[in-house]
Amino acid sequence: MGKVCVGIDVGGTTVKLGLFETTGRLMDKWEIPTRTEDGAKNILPDIAASIRRKLEDLEIEMEDVVGAGMGIPGPVLPDGSVTLCVNLGWRDMNPQRELSAMLDGLPVKGGNDANVAALGEMWQGGGKGFSDIVMVTLGTGVGGGVIIDEKIVAGRHGLGGEIGHIHARDEETESCNCGGVGCLEQIASATGIAREARRKMAAETTPSVLREKGDSVTAKDVLDAAKAGDALADEVVEIASRYLGLVLSQVALTVDPEAFVIGGGVSRAGQFLIDKIDKYYRKYTVISKDAGIITLAKLGNDAGIYGAARMVLD
Repeated sequence: MGKVCVGIDVGGTTVKLGLFETTGRLMDKWEIPTRTEDGAKNILPDIAASIRRKLEDLEIEMEDVVGAGMGIPGPVLPDGSVTLCVNLGWRDMNPQRELSAMLDGLPVKGGNDANVAALGEMWQGGGKGFSDIVMVTLGTGVGGGVIIDEKIVAGRHGLGGEIGHIHARDEETESCNCGGVGCLEQIASATGIAREARRKMAAETTPSVLREKGDSVTAKDVLDAAKAGDALADEVVEIASRYLGLVLSQVALTVDPEAFVIGGGVSRAGQFLIDKIDKYYRKYTVISKDAGIITLAKLGNDAGIYGAARMVLD
């Protein structure tokens, strides 16, 4: 067997792991619980033990593993250390160094999970074939990752790719979870789209199937209704798409990627949503007819393990 690498995606509930050939072929994937109790002291030992078991089951020697990459839900500094991971309870530690020591000195690299997922999409997903992409994840929040020359651009303070917290709307009055006001995340996330729908239903009398849902309306409800021709729902999607297009144009005029890869739960709306975003993106990027394309992510929840594995191949 040739050389292999390990991808680790540390989440608040589970840790996803994948074993890959260095060509990018996924050999096996599995999950273990994220044990955050007792100061989260068990997370890294659990990961190390799980990797050892998998290698033993597949009769792979540790010397055939080129390294392990790890996506972490929080800012990661250039040396792999983290100051605070709220969802894990990690504070002032270097998880990549600690995990390496638990795996006999195996090279380990850590990165912010959104950035790592972007790298995965570039390697084997919606951005395959490109060297420069920006990934935008539209889920409960809006995340992002910047890949230039096939490398993560995290920035000096780990803020690179925090697209969801770019200020987009001046007239917003409520605060974002980050403490800011008017962030893209407040408009274009699943939470934001649902909130926008509730606001519009309260402000207008336009008939809509969404009124049957009331305050329990979801982003999926809005997108499904918009696809079916519901006028109020379509207005909400147009608002989210306009601000997404605006922010993507600003990012394009900053890093000029070959492609924007759109992922996360909201992206399940597919080409219907992409076309709406692209309409506004082109409107705000008139300086060039060759601005990067907008496309859909392909790896789903596996993007993190793919990107984590790719980190150790440079």
